[in-house]
Amino acid sequence: MKRLLPDGIAILLFLTISILYFLPSMLDGRILLDHDAAAGIGAGEEAKEYYEEHGKRTRWTNSLFSGMPTYQISPSYKSTDTLKAAEKVYSLFLPQYVWQVFIMMLGFYILLRAFNIPPIISTLGGIAWAFSSYFFILIAAGHLWKFITLAYIPPTIAGIVLIYKKKYWLGGILTAFFASLQIISNHIQMSYYFLFVILFLVIAFFIDAYHRKELNHFLKATGILCISGILAIAVNSSSLYHTYQYSNESTRGKTELTLNKKNTHEDKGVDKEYITQWSYGIDETLTLLIPNFKGGASKPIIQNESAMQDANPKFYNIYGQITQYFGDQPFTAGPVYVGAFILFLFIVGCIVVKGPIKWALVGATAFSIILAWGKNFMPVTDFFIDYIPLYNKFRAVSSILVIAEFTIPLLAILGLVNLLKNKEQLVNNQKPLIISLAITGGLSLLTALFPKFLTGSFISERELMAFSQAPADFASQLIMSLETMRADIVQADAWRSLIIILMGCFILFLFVKDKTNKISTVALLIGLSIFDLWSVNKRYLNDELFVPKTDINKTFTPTEANKFILEDKDPNFRVLNFTTNTFNENNTSYWHKSIGGYNAAKLRRYQELIDFYIQPEMGKVIQKITNQEQLELLEDEDTPILNMLNTKYYILGTQSTSVLENKFRNGNAWFVNNIKTVSTADEEITNLGKINTKETAIINQDFDHSNRIGEGSILLQEYQPNEITYLVNVKKAGIALFSEIYYPGWKATIDNQELPLFRANYVLRGIDLPEGEYTLKMSFHPHSLSVTETIAYIGLMVLILSILFLSFKTYKKLK
Repeated sequence: MKRLLPDGIAILLFLTISILYFLPSMLDGRILLDHDAAAGIGAGEEAKEYYEEHGKRTRWTNSLFSGMPTYQISPSYKSTDTLKAAEKVYSLFLPQYVWQVFIMMLGFYILLRAFNIPPIISTLGGIAWAFSSYFFILIAAGHLWKFITLAYIPPTIAGIVLIYKKKYWLGGILTAFFASLQIISNHIQMSYYFLFVILFLVIAFFIDAYHRKELNHFLKATGILCISGILAIAVNSSSLYHTYQYSNESTRGKTELTLNKKNTHEDKGVDKEYITQWSYGIDETLTLLIPNFKGGASKPIIQNESAMQDANPKFYNIYGQITQYFGDQPFTAGPVYVGAFILFLFIVGCIVVKGPIKWALVGATAFSIILAWGKNFMPVTDFFIDYIPLYNKFRAVSSILVIAEFTIPLLAILGLVNLLKNKEQLVNNQKPLIISLAITGGLSLLTALFPKFLTGSFISERELMAFSQAPADFASQLIMSLETMRADIVQADAWRSLIIILMGCFILFLFVKDKTNKISTVALLIGLSIFDLWSVNKRYLNDELFVPKTDINKTFTPTEANKFILEDKDPNFRVLNFTTNTFNENNTSYWHKSIGGYNAAKLRRYQELIDFYIQPEMGKVIQKITNQEQLELLEDEDTPILNMLNTKYYILGTQSTSVLENKFRNGNAWFVNNIKTVSTADEEITNLGKINTKETAIINQDFDHSNRIGEGSILLQEYQPNEITYLVNVKKAGIALFSEIYYPGWKATIDNQELPLFRANYVLRGIDLPEGEYTLKMSFHPHSLSVTETIAYIGLMVLILSILFLSFKTYKKLK
């Protein structure tokens, strides 16, 4: 117990800090309700209602984008329930947001303890990592899956460190356990990025083992690492397999179209322009040292009090439309700031720490920064997009800076340990401190005195283009005003960083002069780091952002238009809302089956349908009708794609009178009298614009189908998101189309006899129906679920037995 007391104190401090940060909102029961959080609620409402009614999860929803799998909306599987219970124990059953910050600190603390770093210094490291600004920006933006995934990465790497330190059982179990929690958190992009960090570290361990002549140990440790990784993958096989399967069908997969030249490059992922849209500017990298080096977040400059002191009253009405941020990215919720003195210690660590681990961390830091530059450094970016597996599946390359946010505090702590351990050497050789002060303090001072020297122009290229449309005299005065205001923002933070660095150096000076001991020195540095990082994070995640839980109900309060549509007893039709950003919101999805929606990885073919046809048809609707009286101006041929998607209502306003019924819709299902077989996706989508969707079906030759022209009636009898039942009376066998989105895994059955489903009209389901009267059932219960769940349960059992075995071994050793 005496040995564990310092660790207990550290955990108690993490708990206290986490609670204090969110204390006012926690006491009031307030929550964050940002765009992404609201979108998640809207997207998941149909699945939530299904679970409450049936006690099981649906793997399909029709609430957004006319239908899509729920694999990336609510990726929950029964096999993961045990681990989620373990997660609650690990996070001490703390309230939301509090537990997330707590485990972020605790995870890095575990990593540093794996390196045998004393508890108090590990405490500093835990705070430095967890309070890096980007993580709190993630919470404010509602990107909680990403945050939680990142929280489990340090303890995963702690397990790897222990494996290579010959603590095979403990290291292997920690690696498998935290890697499992990491994957459950469902942000593969973050896990993927840290595979590079693990690669750097494994290379470092190999070099160390080679010099020590311990290659046998290295091979054994690497084998155990591989087994741990396989075990974590097995436990998450359901999530991983279905994410992989869905990625091939989503916008993250390769398009089959060759019509657009930018899609003809030989990658199998997202388009390069889309991948690199959020690229960190090369000079913007200095936000690691000075948070507001590029102005900070993309919020109106009128909200910055210090900047407004130099404002020109002539432009007050314009300042609200101009942001503080003037960097290369389209916009940003805030910068990546690791702490000025932490960066100072990182430079020190680069000098005083010896061995391959240092070079692994330095290399990973440089690797992260260069790749974050994206389109600003295309030779490296091109190479990774074109040749490194899976890299082209992810967008927003600037987010790879999470690696630097990890490696900088880790090497900083290793550097600090070296300084405190070798006090005599520090007294005799202060060159590392002087070099680091010259670099970090010098850059801060230079920016404070001559801000434009490092930041370049205070006006972004996009702003210059916009201002060029204004009269020259007006534009030049506005630019001068903005330059002065933004210079104030940058200078204020540059002075701030310099002061933080000097305060840290003064604390080390007191240690050198024997005015403080190791414990008090580190305690002072903990206080300095909390002061520094806490105050910056409060710019982006503060109490004002939290709202009462009742605001959720306000957000999803139905309009009169919604109420009018909800009175329709028809169980299955779609709604197109023109009053919102149709393809960037899920409020409509909360109430209806929406043509639009918001999701970062929608089905690729549906996105192509939006680009080619849905958006142009929306333009025609708006052009022709603005009220009920003008509805007669709309013709069948104006909206053939919206008709085949069974779009029953157009919402043009909030009142019930603003709801227009589309009398041209095709309905839930229909027979066609013409079948056109094509050989390519290009032919599928181009011919779609030339047909009457009520009369003709376009089918790719890859699907086996007849050319029979059917006749009869198909009536929808019962609707569930993952199961639709039709009453069918077929007088003449033939092909019927259904206004449902095609996706592998859907099955059609008559009396438990399966009928082949094929894709028609680019996105719809088609069936060759036999003659007769019968009940047709379409269901989505993929067989892959039972297979992957079985694998997951086996993996989970192995993990549990391993934990029990290690516990028994430890008990016997203590006894």
